[in-house]
Amino acid sequence: MSGRNGDMIERKAVIFNIQKYNMHDGPGVRTLVFFKGCPLRCKWCSNPEGLLKKHQVMFKKDVCVHCGACVPVCPAGIHQMGPDGHYIDRNIDCIGCRACEDACLANALDIAGETKTISELMDIVREDRGFYDVSGGGVTLGGGECTAQPEAALNLLQAAKQEGINTAIETCGYTKKETILKVADFVDLFLFDIKHFDSDRHSELTGVRNEIILDNLQTLLKERYNVQIRMPMLKGINDSEEEIRNVMEFLRPYKDMKNFKGIDLLPYHKMGVNKYDQLDMDYPITDEVKLEEEDLDRIEGWIADYDLPVSVIRH
Repeated sequence: MSGRNGDMIERKAVIFNIQKYNMHDGPGVRTLVFFKGCPLRCKWCSNPEGLLKKHQVMFKKDVCVHCGACVPVCPAGIHQMGPDGHYIDRNIDCIGCRACEDACLANALDIAGETKTISELMDIVREDRGFYDVSGGGVTLGGGECTAQPEAALNLLQAAKQEGINTAIETCGYTKKETILKVADFVDLFLFDIKHFDSDRHSELTGVRNEIILDNLQTLLKERYNVQIRMPMLKGINDSEEEIRNVMEFLRPYKDMKNFKGIDLLPYHKMGVNKYDQLDMDYPITDEVKLEEEDLDRIEGWIADYDLPVSVIRH
């Protein structure tokens, strides 16, 4: 894209976190870039601040001292004072200026979302180039869902590959086939989610059906792109023997392909629950869905019947 004077206008990405020295999201030591925006609404999502592409105010109510310092500095008028003290008007969109964040002496406010150019992101990524070279690591694009910002994701992947940095993306797979194939040539490893095999149940749990997801997964495997399956595991939701065997039967035709890199089980955790309150959102899961070690051992046993490599990732 060019400007009026013929200068290149650099692509920008809206991100909400950059996590360095990550060891769980691809090989080696990695820098994980969290993109904002996601087409799914998984009931167990641990990053609710990544669901929308826009900036959002995260408000720690138990920390706020109700001094009102944020009110006059907010140009959008999001911050209000009422009979019970400070509150957020969620009907007004945050513009991301961060004036309230700077004014808050109690550190009760955080703005989720920051717009960065690809060059700015690459400056951060290459800071740890030495760790990547020693460990076989690199950069991983997560979220949210990085394919929700397809051009920005593509540009960052291209920039990393141009410098010989290993690339991976975490994806729910719910995107146009042309989008996922467009980025695929610049992705060394897809960390691809299978959340539930039954499409009706998948829709109940995530807000979308899974036909597009499974079709994209098959396409990547058949086209010989490296894929590692990730299965978030929740007790009573997707841990039944029928569910596990349905997924394994789906994957069985690809088990001897070199580009099929195995299966990661991701046990449910509650690390993101407090973020819902900070965004004035209800946390959808009310039942106890955490799997015990014997549950995970049983699931690993079912998968072992298919001679498929499997690991449990414990954060």
